[in-house]
Amino acid sequence: MPGLKRGTLVIIGGAEDKTADKRILKIVYKMSGGDNSTVAVVTTATNSPYKAEKQYNEIFKSLGSKAVYGINITDRSQADDNRLIKQIRECDCIFFVGGDQLRISSILGGTEFHKAVLDGYENGKIIAGTSAGASMMSQVMVVEGKDDEAPRKCTLKMAPGMGLLQGVIIDQHFNQRGRIGRLLAAVAQNPGIIGIGIDEDTAAIVDGDLTFRVAGSGVVTVVDGRDITFTNVSEQNSEEPLAITNVKIHVFPEGYGFNLTTKQGIIQKDDEEGKNIEVEEDKK
Repeated sequence: MPGLKRGTLVIIGGAEDKTADKRILKIVYKMSGGDNSTVAVVTTATNSPYKAEKQYNEIFKSLGSKAVYGINITDRSQADDNRLIKQIRECDCIFFVGGDQLRISSILGGTEFHKAVLDGYENGKIIAGTSAGASMMSQVMVVEGKDDEAPRKCTLKMAPGMGLLQGVIIDQHFNQRGRIGRLLAAVAQNPGIIGIGIDEDTAAIVDGDLTFRVAGSGVVTVVDGRDITFTNVSEQNSEEPLAITNVKIHVFPEGYGFNLTTKQGIIQKDDEEGKNIEVEEDKK
């Protein structure tokens, strides 16, 4: 599909509502084409792939999707299977379930499947992911770190992600698990990137112009370390707390967003379909 604009990323912080209003999953469904949509559910991250496939199959079918099918890739040889690659090339949305993000990157990274996902995104496809499926979207991802703790070098392990979104690092289950310390540590070690922490039942919806809007019941926290004036991250022993000065933090609930290019906050108005109809950048 050459010539199409870049697609949309729906980055979900995990534990999205699956039984009541299903607001975030309805947005995924509608953006993917509604009743005409075909959704591929990638279960690589989880140790219970058939349970996850069944759950999301029932959800998207109940919303009205035309077809939903599971893609359970458990080793790298499967990730070069032409049949599976054809399936994701033909679907409207690729949805990555939660689990362990390192499984996604280590099994799918650099394969033909990975290339097809990147190509689909660059040519208009909807790519959605929850929990581990959110973390893996960035170029660098958090794979391990302690919750509810002050930022320390030892609390954090990072690895290459799938590279759908450049210049950011994503953490999920954010405020529910007290992960501000580890995101600050990540940004202190990589001050040129933007840290994005996404709450449960909350999504950052990244449009092709690299602005994102927030949907759901929680908030998205943005940590901008570009103007850090001092950090002792290169000097400290691993167990000692970090010092970080002049880091900028934004907090956005639904109705707000962020421009990843200009690094400015956005006030927005959305219609019922979850589409951005008016954007006003905060110049303050």
